[in-house]
Amino acid sequence: MSRVKRGVTAHAKHKKVFKAAKGFYGRRKNTIRIAKQAVEKSMQYATRDRRNKKRAFRALWIQRLNAAVRLHGLTYSRFIDGLGKAGIEIDRKVLSEMAIHEPAAFAAYVERAKASLPAQAA
Repeated sequence: MSRVKRGVTAHAKHKKVFKAAKGFYGRRKNTIRIAKQAVEKSMQYATRDRRNKKRAFRALWIQRLNAAVRLHGLTYSRFIDGLGKAGIEIDRKVLSEMAIHEPAAFAAYVERAKASLPAQAA
């Protein structure tokens, strides 16, 4: 059996790691041991932050909606409750975009939500 030299394979693996470590600072970009650790950690951060991004955007949409519905004399929670009771199933992202770019259409949704809520005792 002939001997297998692993230079080509090792070089290809290293090249893959260095490509992922491109833009890193110091030895993290050009020393294989450190670059491998840095790339592995960066992948962990990327995985975690893909989930955190969803949370952050949902929070942003809710803040925008709260600000927009308060102009119409409602709170966010009462608005969402009213939409649910009116049978309107539209997500927060679309509502948020609508509040910014189409205020008239958003106002119509607010009125429908208000109409489906019981009158508040003064």
